[in-house]
Amino acid sequence: MSALLPLAAAELQPYRQQLRCNFPQLDQVFPDCMAEAQLLLSATGIHDYLHGASIICGIGRGFEPVLVYLEKMPQVAAELGEETLALVSDAVWKMSRSPNGKAILPFLQSIAEVSRRLPCTDLFGRYIDIILDFMERTTGSIHGFHTTIPSPSLPDLLEQIPYLLRQLTCHGLRNWIDYGLRHYGDHPERQREYFSLQAADSRAVLQRERHGTLFVDHERQLDLYLRALWQEHQMLVPYSEAFDELRKPQPYFDALGVRVPDCYDDRAGISGIDRYRAVLAHIAAHWRWSTPQVADNLSPFQRVAVETFEDCRVDTLALREYPGLRRILLALHPHPAADDCDSAQESCIRHRLAMFSRAALDSNHGYEQPELLDFVARFHAALTDGTTSSTAEIANLAISYIARTRRQQDLSSNVYFTDTHVDYRDDNRHLWRYIEEGDEEETFAERQPQRADDIETLPPRHYPEWDYQSKTYRPDWVSLYEGLHPSGDPALIDALLDKHRQLAKRLKQILDLLKPQQYVRLRYQEEGSELDLDVAIRSLIDYRGGATPDPRINMSHRHDGRDIAVMLLLDLSQSINQIPDGCTQSILELSQEAVALLGWAIDHLGDEFAIAGFSSNTRHEVRYQHIKGYSERWDDQVKGRLAALEAGYSTRMGAALRHAAHYLSARKAEKKLLLILTDGQPHDIDVTDERLLIEDTHQAVQELDQQGIYTYCINLDAHADEYVRDCFGNRFTVIDRVERLPEKLPRLFMALTK
Repeated sequence: MSALLPLAAAELQPYRQQLRCNFPQLDQVFPDCMAEAQLLLSATGIHDYLHGASIICGIGRGFEPVLVYLEKMPQVAAELGEETLALVSDAVWKMSRSPNGKAILPFLQSIAEVSRRLPCTDLFGRYIDIILDFMERTTGSIHGFHTTIPSPSLPDLLEQIPYLLRQLTCHGLRNWIDYGLRHYGDHPERQREYFSLQAADSRAVLQRERHGTLFVDHERQLDLYLRALWQEHQMLVPYSEAFDELRKPQPYFDALGVRVPDCYDDRAGISGIDRYRAVLAHIAAHWRWSTPQVADNLSPFQRVAVETFEDCRVDTLALREYPGLRRILLALHPHPAADDCDSAQESCIRHRLAMFSRAALDSNHGYEQPELLDFVARFHAALTDGTTSSTAEIANLAISYIARTRRQQDLSSNVYFTDTHVDYRDDNRHLWRYIEEGDEEETFAERQPQRADDIETLPPRHYPEWDYQSKTYRPDWVSLYEGLHPSGDPALIDALLDKHRQLAKRLKQILDLLKPQQYVRLRYQEEGSELDLDVAIRSLIDYRGGATPDPRINMSHRHDGRDIAVMLLLDLSQSINQIPDGCTQSILELSQEAVALLGWAIDHLGDEFAIAGFSSNTRHEVRYQHIKGYSERWDDQVKGRLAALEAGYSTRMGAALRHAAHYLSARKAEKKLLLILTDGQPHDIDVTDERLLIEDTHQAVQELDQQGIYTYCINLDAHADEYVRDCFGNRFTVIDRVERLPEKLPRLFMALTK
């Protein structure tokens, strides 16, 4: 197992000096944040990252906004681009210069979720613009020139942003916001109801703006489509079609990935997801069969013709390989009528090329122009006998077609566009290379193979937390840092096992009975491998006596095996340092003895098991420490970590359960058991509502149930009956006499797994 290595003090000091922030809590988390930043960001990115954190520290809103920025932004910048660091810090600075300081924290807390729903810099920047524009339009002024009244609805909007972006595109979000401001801009209370989704018309407009198939909801499915059918893996990046006022953007690809629309509506009987598949199939066909051509000596008309003919060639080859695409491509391809364009009044070059494209793909095209039919025949002749032809050969054919069909009116500025755009095709920028660069051309880097990083790390994980009052998750609310527990003296654990050798001897007798046997008889079977003599005689007596005999007179055998994976999760909060009444040892020492016996017992049985401990210091710092991994043996190394256990801080249990399930769910065992040993209720110093973490733990247990993981709590608190059932239902045991824990824990495990 590998983890982020903390930076050395000498290496960390220059970074700490760049961060102009003196909160005392910062020193505890700064090494971990910088370790992640150094892994994910360039030197320039780290400078911008620390500069942005310094700006946020200087706005006077306390430590939490700084901490959220430090935790969230390295991953956001790594995924979207390092320019997002300045975008976010500048937006926070603008908020701080207005009366809307309370909106800064929810704005930062939603950034990670926004980056996942708008996974490109352009869309992310447009989202920032939308939020700042909303702030400006809703912030009030008493005298008309200085903003003095904070926006009544900006915090409500930011609380709903993760949900809204799961329903809407960026353009749909803007339309939804514009409707609310247009109708409730002068009514603060109605405005809050609208932007918190409490008003009926708010939900109605939301439904109206929802449309089509959102790319972000199908990104993984489309990536698998490319991998499976085309053996290609490229970054898929969405763009919005709503913000380009000059021209409608088209799909394209370059060295940085494939650009596709962020949403597709159903059209011509083709679903949105199939439209995405058509785009990716066309682009993948270009990857496989197209070769860039020199563009310098070709006129614009000739380039357009070459692009159209090459599009037809790769589509034809794709249809040979996957004939099922034909229905989708023909439904999406326009079918212009032969007499739609008046060649005496307007330029018909796009119209003629669209007709050729349709005729090349559709044998039932219905066109009768001799020149068109001649070139369609020549096109198919170049692709006969299983050959793929070449881009250069098809380019020559396209140039000949333009020369043969040219009209004087083609030079007219009045160009006919109706039914000439094929929207599943890309803009073909990849087809051209330029020997001499001119002002009118855009050049793009040659397509490079995907570079894979060999470094495997375990960066901080962000988990949601359940808010029982709103019945929703707070996305990325908890930051969990994991690491390998420091080691101690394994002889201490051996001494504990020796201390309990009589108990171990009794346990061994039970364990031997639990060990898998070679065969187990299955009695009372209607069909089996042999007759069960006792049952057969009893059935014969019943038959002779006139009673209905039992037909289950056979028996069979099966192999007996234990297929169990176990995770033992230890609460290492400060309270386990206490010595209970009537005991001479602390709860921590008793836990070490109990876990040592349990580890020895599970190892004797041969079950897969792991041990981990957790504690928390607010939602920003949940510590998860590995003591034994599934692949590790019960040896001195593991015993040394167990001997060195230390307790501290609080008990944020839900995040620890979710992270333990992350590892346990990956095991292939038939049964999966998560045991959690704790001495109190879920609690943390940044939570004032004690029900919040109890309800979150209960929600986490339900999540584990859905993953097929059985969760069981062993609680050492004499007052646990007041809350433990709310967390774990009926799956708990309260041990009032803590000194008996070393004896009870192994027995409880065997009772749960026999």
